[in-house]
Amino acid sequence: MDDGTARSVFVEPQYGGRTLGDVLPAIATALGIDVGFHETGLVLPPAHRYVVLLVDGLGHQLVAAHAEDAPYLHALLTEPGVAGVPSTTATSLTSLGTALTPGEHGLVGFTSRIPGTDKLLNALFWDKQVVDPLEWQPNPSAFARLRSAGVSATVVSKREFMDSGLTLSGFRGAEFVEGDRTGERIAAAVAASADSPSVTYVYDGDLDWTGHRYGVDSPQWRAQLAAVDDSVEQLRESLDPGVRLVVVADHGMIDCPVAARIDIDEHPELRSGVQLIGGEARFRHLYCSGRATDDVLATWRGFLGDRAEVLARDEAIDRGWFGTVVPQVRPRLGDVVVAARGETALISMTDFPYENTLVGFHGSLTAVEMEIPILIC
Repeated sequence: MDDGTARSVFVEPQYGGRTLGDVLPAIATALGIDVGFHETGLVLPPAHRYVVLLVDGLGHQLVAAHAEDAPYLHALLTEPGVAGVPSTTATSLTSLGTALTPGEHGLVGFTSRIPGTDKLLNALFWDKQVVDPLEWQPNPSAFARLRSAGVSATVVSKREFMDSGLTLSGFRGAEFVEGDRTGERIAAAVAASADSPSVTYVYDGDLDWTGHRYGVDSPQWRAQLAAVDDSVEQLRESLDPGVRLVVVADHGMIDCPVAARIDIDEHPELRSGVQLIGGEARFRHLYCSGRATDDVLATWRGFLGDRAEVLARDEAIDRGWFGTVVPQVRPRLGDVVVAARGETALISMTDFPYENTLVGFHGSLTAVEMEIPILIC
């Protein structure tokens, strides 16, 4: 698939197939444990101990395009998996941790409306005084369900994430082990995976940070990818041979040049009828006032043309973008959702000025953003 196609053609998720929400159900089957997860098309080899390493921002297309920088990972590439919608960290990590679709677990974007208010919940910088994570995402995590069946369940991530709203939403019930550095994470994974049966989840966010700041077409990003490649190989060599290692990602990433960015605030017609703008630059939730939804839909479609897919909430739900959508999650979705094509970024210098400082973006349904590696080693 060439870059132009990867940045334009949409890849819509098939929940219950090879998505992030299928990883832990597949591992449970591989462990020989039945805790009532949904059926999945993802098949993993039988083992009593599994380590799942999620590298934030490690898209399948990006690994495929950088064989020289990531020879170990590249050699492991097979059929890609697919992120959920939107292809963003909070949504994807919660899908992995709960084995639920975005429409079930309710973390439907980087930012989304708190129903009944004119405020947004930022799912990464969660304000727990405003929104209780256990109420926003009341379902038990997949780790908790596995642990109740006698499986040792461990999460290894940065210290600052220990009690975050996102961690509580997606990973509560697992033992949390702090690991800011590569060496700490490897040592923690080796120790946790000594238990049998066990599932150990390890999070590495440095590649995503580098991509946002410098872009995926930068020497900084390629150097970080090479470091990730080395660390994965080191982790595999450090683990007991009886432990299966699965490397996944939450999304890919695309660089959006300044010329491809649209500042919503420079076009008053795009603000007309829109009470609140959420989501992120590649996938916007538009919350409309009164009965303005149809007008907003027509205006945004006419303005953007083929630069984005603009759908009413029900259209996106009917397309299966969010999987099963439960009633309490429905009002968190925009009345209109806007998924960017090509290199388009929909920024707002008024509401989200920091977004214009980024180089790399994600969130939409293009192949480079949606396709993720599922590597078994």
